[in-house]
Amino acid sequence: MEPVTLTTERLRLRPVGPQDAETVYAAVQDADIQRWTTIPSPYLREHAEGFLAQMVPDGWADGSMFTFGVFLPSGQLAGMLSLTMRSLGVAEVGYWTAKEHRGNGYITEAVLAASRWAFTERAIDRVEWRAEVGNAASRAVVERAGFTVEGTLRSALNNKGVRRDCWVASLLPSDLGLPSSAPYLPAPA
Repeated sequence: MEPVTLTTERLRLRPVGPQDAETVYAAVQDADIQRWTTIPSPYLREHAEGFLAQMVPDGWADGSMFTFGVFLPSGQLAGMLSLTMRSLGVAEVGYWTAKEHRGNGYITEAVLAASRWAFTERAIDRVEWRAEVGNAASRAVVERAGFTVEGTLRSALNNKGVRRDCWVASLLPSDLGLPSSAPYLPAPA
């Protein structure tokens, strides 16, 4: 599929490429990004170059991963967001925020925009979020976006070779007042 660009009131979510390598590399030097995400640590320039030149375009081309740079109107990179297909109709959202742009609600806005696009344009019926237990900032983003925290999964996340417990949450089209592409039969109350 051809990459798309999404816009919100304050942001432009666009595909990233080799031209963004230096900006991405610099942002990801932040210790919190390296601590809480599964990116390599230390994060080298060649990691950014490989991700942007190979993984991002391959993900768009085969429909397995939709990666957006989250940019301010000034052109500054506020963060990064990907929707990775996990199974039929299910995508997992992952993101990070550049240190200087935390606390402004940019990634919450981006998560909502990308989820709406996934629900309406990609026939996705569930966006999942997983993060290591303790990553309160990431959890706050999805809670503000309207995700339902469903619980804790034991040993469900591998971060740099260490199995860790993680929180899991989901957003459904109906949470945003949108129809599902497939019928949904919730468990009886």
